[in-house]
Amino acid sequence: MAKKKSFPLRIDPELYETLQKWAADEFRSVNSHIEFILREAAKKNGRLSKKNKNDE
Repeated sequence: MAKKKSFPLRIDPELYETLQKWAADEFRSVNSHIEFILREAAKKNGRLSKKNKNDE
């Protein structure tokens, strides 16, 4: 598995709470759920290169 990039993320507390509940519904951590959402958006918009696709 490729090494993951870490970076700080500042986020509105209300949005974080929403993401926390959504992640729990999907049996994911908030971090992995944010990555999932971003990956899906990048795929949908054709911005994720084939070499970077790590589909589940």
